[in-house]
Amino acid sequence: MVLFAEPGARWRSVAYGPALCAVILVLELVTGGRPHWFALIFCGAAIGGFVALQVVAGQRHVSVELTAEQLRQGTEVLPLRNIAAVLPERDEDSWDDLDWESARALGELHGVPRRRTGIGLQLRDGALVQAWARDHRGLRAALEEAVAAANCAEPTDSAAPAEPGEPAAQVPGTVPADDDREDGAQR
Repeated sequence: MVLFAEPGARWRSVAYGPALCAVILVLELVTGGRPHWFALIFCGAAIGGFVALQVVAGQRHVSVELTAEQLRQGTEVLPLRNIAAVLPERDEDSWDDLDWESARALGELHGVPRRRTGIGLQLRDGALVQAWARDHRGLRAALEEAVAAANCAEPTDSAAPAEPGEPAAQVPGTVPADDDREDGAQR
């Protein structure tokens, strides 16, 4: 069952260039001018072909799919059982960057794709990564529910206090409540 999906690119965008060339051809025919058949057909086909390549690349490299078992970002698949926590969203009023904002983005691209927003994830091995989506709030909500469900099925005590009164382990990328220093260092 798919909990969240973004296709990355849509096939309807392939038709925009040829449709514009067809409108220009109709305008040339209606106004009585000499129609540029070859140029408009060639341009429509070329634009459609280039956009089709972009759609294929977009669907392969910038699509997102979240199921109850895994998160797929482009061609990279991350099992939900490997995710320990979905980290808090960046505070837009804060001057400080969170640790996860400089972490590796999931997928085979070098960073978070354009017009997408990163979501910090802490993996069970302690590593930080960034998931991303255009509708990042929708993905964040679906991820939080799916990770909570996956963690309920597989209980771990890595973030639980070892003894009563002992502080819980800090999630990287967050600031502890008792820390009021600007540099984020512990006292």
